[in-house]
Amino acid sequence: MTTKLETLPTPGKKSGGAGKPTNRKPRVRESRGTLAFSRAQRGKSLMKHGILILAGALMIYPLLWMVVSSLRPNELIFREPGLWLNSLEMSNYTSGWSALTHPFGHYMLNSAIVVIGSILGNLVSCSMAAYAFARLQFTGKKLFFGIMLLTIMLPFHVVIVPQYILFSQIGWVNTFWPLLVPKLLATDAFFVFLMVQFIRGIPRELDEAARIDGAGHPRIFLRVILPLMVPALATTTIFTFIWTWNDFFGALIYLTDPDMFTVPVALRAFVDSQSATSWGSLFAMSIVSLLPVFLVFLFGQRFLIKGIATTGIK
Repeated sequence: MTTKLETLPTPGKKSGGAGKPTNRKPRVRESRGTLAFSRAQRGKSLMKHGILILAGALMIYPLLWMVVSSLRPNELIFREPGLWLNSLEMSNYTSGWSALTHPFGHYMLNSAIVVIGSILGNLVSCSMAAYAFARLQFTGKKLFFGIMLLTIMLPFHVVIVPQYILFSQIGWVNTFWPLLVPKLLATDAFFVFLMVQFIRGIPRELDEAARIDGAGHPRIFLRVILPLMVPALATTTIFTFIWTWNDFFGALIYLTDPDMFTVPVALRAFVDSQSATSWGSLFAMSIVSLLPVFLVFLFGQRFLIKGIATTGIK
C-alpha cells in the first residue's frame, strides 16, 4: 500500500507556492519612517547650525570691522562701512605706535607690570584663603565665608571712593600700589570660592596620610594640596590676566600721570574731544592690545575648561 505525503505550507509563506515572506510591507513602512525621521533630524541640525553661524557672525562682525578699519585711511573709515578693502593702509600701525607721549610699548609694559603683580597676588592670597575655608576649623568660619560670598555681589564702584581716600592719604595715587595691594589681600572672592570648591573635591585621606607623617598645615598645603590645584590656579591666572589687562576704571581713577598709563587708558588718549580723533591709529593699537589676550586664551583654554569643570561651577 502506498501512502501519498502531502506537503504542508511552511510558516510565514503563502500556500500557493509563491514562497515570499508576508511581512515585507511592514518592513518597507518601517524603513520609510526611519528615513523620514532621519531627514527631519538632519533638517533640525542644519537649522541649528545655521542659526549658530549667523549669531557668531553677528558677534564677530564688530571685531572684523575694527580690523578692516585699522587698514583704511582715516578719512575713509566711516565712509565705507563694509568689510571690503580697496587698499591696505599700514601707516595706522606705525603712526599709532608713536602717536602719544611715549611709544605704545611703554604702556603695554605698564600693563604687564600690573598684570604680573595681580596674578601673583591672587595666586598666593586666594589659594591660602581657600585652604583655610576648605580645611581649617575656626570660630566664625561659616559667617566669614558668607561675608566673603556677599562681596561678589558688591559693585566695585561702591568701595572706590573710600579706597581712593585711603590711598591718597598714604600717597599711593599715581603709583601701581592701589592696583596691586588689594590683590595680595584676597579681595577677589570669585577666585577664593573657585579654589574652595576645588579643594573640597580633594580627598581628605591625603591630608590625614601627610599628618601621620608629621606634616602640619603649611606643609600639607605646599606639598599635597597646591600641586593638585593646577587647573584651578590656571583658571585664576587666565581670568586675572584678562580682567586686569582690560581694566579701565581702576587705572583711570588712580593713574593720572601719562607715564603711568596702562593700555586701556592710553587708548582713551587717542580720542580728543577738542581736535580731530585719529580713528585709524586708535583701531590699530586696539588690535595690538588684543593680541596678548587672544594668545593667553588660545594657549590656556584647555586649562580654563578643565579648571571650571572640576570645581563644580557649571
